[in-house]
Amino acid sequence: MNNQTKGLLFALCATLLWSVNFVIASGIKGHIPPVGLAFWRWTVACIVLAPFAIKSTIKSRIVISHNIRFLAVTALLGITIFNTLIYFAGQTTSAANLSLIAISIPLFIVALSRIAFKEKVSKTKIIGIATIISGVLILITKGSLQSLFQIKFVIGDLIMLIACFFFASYTILVRLKPKELPSKVFLFSVFILGVLFLFPFYLWEHLYYRKVKFDSITIFATTYVGIFASLVSYYLWNEAITIIGTQKTALIYYLIPVFSGLLAYFFLNQQIILSQIISMGVIILGLFITNRKKTSSSPSHFKHKKSIIKSLSLYFSNFKNR
Repeated sequence: MNNQTKGLLFALCATLLWSVNFVIASGIKGHIPPVGLAFWRWTVACIVLAPFAIKSTIKSRIVISHNIRFLAVTALLGITIFNTLIYFAGQTTSAANLSLIAISIPLFIVALSRIAFKEKVSKTKIIGIATIISGVLILITKGSLQSLFQIKFVIGDLIMLIACFFFASYTILVRLKPKELPSKVFLFSVFILGVLFLFPFYLWEHLYYRKVKFDSITIFATTYVGIFASLVSYYLWNEAITIIGTQKTALIYYLIPVFSGLLAYFFLNQQIILSQIISMGVIILGLFITNRKKTSSSPSHFKHKKSIIKSLSLYFSNFKNR
């Protein structure tokens, strides 16, 4: 398996795990308070990762101390703030609005990549992104343009938009990860810092707002989101960024509504309508367009082309002289 395939596979798996997370969140909406869910989600991730990362983290303590500011900002944006804001946004806005605003995440990432790393956005990629967004809009509006204009925005939508920007910023920061830090050490450090930042808010919520009720639903939900939607998915997402870059990884995120729709069909008995099938096809087509390789721009291609033209011209000149 080459690096390109490996990176795309990692991003696909991370997106699939997050899609399951959205289906679970839809099933337990209102059962767990937002900060409580975020706090126990990352606490579970830290506990599961600790046996595999604690020794390496101790060995890397000098590197960690030198990069503590970078790690703290990364943890604050990607762990503490992003997921917590999504849970808060879900309290006051609809799932359709959340899906619509989530479109901005890859767009933020592409824009920030252009600013931070001078990554060019080709015409082919722009066409691909436009195609993907069209597919997502078909999914959200169920194929009716009129319903798009009827969507009403509330405070939760603004919260979701801010959350999207923070996750895009986290994705950019991951690419700047110090090479001296192994992936598991980086993750463990970021998770620990993220939980520490969350703890005061969790304590306030627990004392003055609402306590977490530890029943079977809570335990199942926090276990899944802690292990799969946090530890495993973040590791795969970070590795994909390292292998194939921020822009390609970001665009895979658009498969979330495709995966979520299929999972909701199998596990929540939600019907798949024609507009969903069309939107899935359009999204996948857009991804193919954005990941299409341009062979014509490569130097070796030009050299090969020139050599063919030169050979043909020599052949015809010899033919004339005969």
